[in-house]
Amino acid sequence: MKKGLLAALCLAAAAGCSTQGQVDPDVMQIATTPLTCSTKAECDVWWQRAQTWVAGHSTYRIESATNTLIQTTGPDGGKRALAYQITRTQNPDGTATIGFAAHCDGSMGCKPNPWEAGADFKEYVRGTTAGAPQGGAKPSQPRGPTAMHPDAMQGQSIPGTSGEAVTQ
Repeated sequence: MKKGLLAALCLAAAAGCSTQGQVDPDVMQIATTPLTCSTKAECDVWWQRAQTWVAGHSTYRIESATNTLIQTTGPDGGKRALAYQITRTQNPDGTATIGFAAHCDGSMGCKPNPWEAGADFKEYVRGTTAGAPQGGAKPSQPRGPTAMHPDAMQGQSIPGTSGEAVTQ
């Protein structure tokens, strides 16, 4: 029921948002692919990478960082900068899903683009971007600021171009 409600909210929010330009299909594919880790060791590394990425890409300070939530302050009224909420949910099969949500409060849309930010986040956490930590290595400093992306399915949320949060 929770997933169904979340999906309905996502569709309603997405329907109310207009896009400013097209999102690259490759970016959209990366952004909408669930971020699911297989083992506790892998999940711990990915979770550390997630926190490193948020710390390096957010205009806002991290307000909460636990084993299941990384959340920044913000967004501030009228600003285009993204605020983030990253979640870690244990799945019944022993895997875990890391959810990505980003939103802003700008009437002119968010900057960076939430889809691109989400894709960048997922690639960094998976270790598939240039300069991303590999294997059990400790995460290095994140790459320069890029757009953020929302995680589709599995309760991830991203900001719409009108500043509304979009959950996928």
